[in-house]
Amino acid sequence: MTGWQMLLYKEVLRFVRVAAQTITGPILTAMLYLLVFGQALESHVRVYDNVSYTAFLVPGLAMMSLLQNAFANSSSSLIASKVMGNLVFLLLTPLSAWHWFVAYVGAAIVRGLVVGLGVLAVSLFFAVPPLAQPFWAVTFAFLGAALMGALGVVAGLWSEKFDQMAAFQNFVVMPMTFLSGVFYSIHSLPPFWQTVSHLNPFFYMIDGFRYGFFGASDISPWFSLAVVASATLGVGLWAYALLRSGYKIRS
Repeated sequence: MTGWQMLLYKEVLRFVRVAAQTITGPILTAMLYLLVFGQALESHVRVYDNVSYTAFLVPGLAMMSLLQNAFANSSSSLIASKVMGNLVFLLLTPLSAWHWFVAYVGAAIVRGLVVGLGVLAVSLFFAVPPLAQPFWAVTFAFLGAALMGALGVVAGLWSEKFDQMAAFQNFVVMPMTFLSGVFYSIHSLPPFWQTVSHLNPFFYMIDGFRYGFFGASDISPWFSLAVVASATLGVGLWAYALLRSGYKIRS
């Protein structure tokens, strides 16, 4: 393997070795959400015609788990290497900033997709949502994982200790994820909060991914695709620029 392939392999192996924490744990958490919300609201909430609320939840929970774990993979790897002081060994290699970017974001995409697929697989015991538009589901899953992997690189480079990383995840990633329409349709919100939801890029990832299953969404999937693709490109360029400049790496 070449240098970047070896780094990618190392990053994938890092989360596979602790699969009970990085894969099984998030899947179990998503299933608990599905059990609690699905059982409590199944007979009270109906979003799309001929679609049960439990089936409506499944794509949202799968995408939420995918996004959170893609972010966690790249961010935790970088901050752990910085805190433990072994990031210097990567600086001794002839790897370019582009190699770092591909390896860290690539591993984040792999973990995000694995967890998302795991949630979908286990959720089949509760509900079987249709897959009306597979292309849209795959596209938004890949773009969402890439976006969050790149954002994880930014957060990992910015953070100097685990407390800062936890603050970034708790006050930025978690609220934006939960307020993205995972558990509800934004049409059920008051006008003010509908406007706020449209400013949340996570909403477009969730809504576009759900369109791949039901062929129905709160807004046009093409508009969601434009927003998500633009956000992925912007955050990706930001992460690459930080890596190339050596931001908080060489000091």
